[in-house]
Amino acid sequence: MKPIKIAMLSLTHGHTRKYFQTLNENRNLDWVAVYAETDKIKENFLSYNFNVPCYTDEQEMWKNHPDIEAVIMASANNKHFHQFKACAERGIHVLSMKIPSFDMAEYEEIAGLVKKNNIVCQVELELHYNPVVQRLKEIVNPSEFGEVSMFNATNITLSPVWAFPWQGVPEASYGKRVPLSEGDHRFRGGCLCDHPHVFDLIRWFTGSEFEYVYAEAGPNLRTELEVEDTMLINGRMKNGAGFLFDVSWSRLEERLETPGPGWEIYPKRMEVNIAVAGDRGVVLTDCFGPNVYHNGKPNDRYTVQYTYFDEWIGMMDEFVDCIRNHKEPKINLEWHKKTIEAMNACYESVSARQAIYM
Repeated sequence: MKPIKIAMLSLTHGHTRKYFQTLNENRNLDWVAVYAETDKIKENFLSYNFNVPCYTDEQEMWKNHPDIEAVIMASANNKHFHQFKACAERGIHVLSMKIPSFDMAEYEEIAGLVKKNNIVCQVELELHYNPVVQRLKEIVNPSEFGEVSMFNATNITLSPVWAFPWQGVPEASYGKRVPLSEGDHRFRGGCLCDHPHVFDLIRWFTGSEFEYVYAEAGPNLRTELEVEDTMLINGRMKNGAGFLFDVSWSRLEERLETPGPGWEIYPKRMEVNIAVAGDRGVVLTDCFGPNVYHNGKPNDRYTVQYTYFDEWIGMMDEFVDCIRNHKEPKINLEWHKKTIEAMNACYESVSARQAIYM
């Protein structure tokens, strides 16, 4: 199969660096260019020595590389609409970061661009490709496990704001400035915007859609943030399954400019834990359990080496397969729309202080 000529846009998303190794090593990909939003981001990228042309002018990249077939859209949420337009008019396939848009009218316009120009759009929710989650999905099947009655999960992390500031800016993260609730000084755009994964997983595991959600945002651990950093969500699916999610940035960080060993103050910078109850049993899962922990510098913090790349390899392989064989990705815009609608409903619930039915 001919390798796909691929580029990366912006490089401002927290997941950006996790693609570098896969793009460099995957024989089905020909990594031809990168667009960096600032000179500082460009300088940081060049320090990796990947020998990939890096531009700070998006138009210059398009001009110099008319053969680009696909992009990874690694930008702030409010940049996506502009970049989708640029890609669609060129017939370029898109792997988008986790939130294409929270504005549902804009979301529909993006979907229209994708359909009109016959391009593949896959949304990055890498937990679908996590080996532990894949094994959990094999276990949780109706014939052996019974129907899912309860799905409890955490997707708790450090705050990415210190290394990726746009994630603390309401206009860049949520798309506009909307107060969390009357009298609250904070705005939509924080930890909830960073964690669509569990919404996706509960839909996948139950085979059902949301009936209602109820959400509460707790007091911020980081009082200087304009956006929420703690939130707890519960509710019910249309098939009767209950759920409880914690999507908080409740792991405290050493505020390094570039994330790395020593960033975590608590021993784990991320906890994605799932408890699934069915008619015939309960399964407890630590999705990032197989990691290496050690005492280390800087600051003698208890640091961790994650095993990320199993996820990114599988996700990129699917993206390639969908492009070359004209397939629809599992996490396409139509599927993902229900997750975005549920996340918006959570914000409405926080504001109204009541459950929101879907």
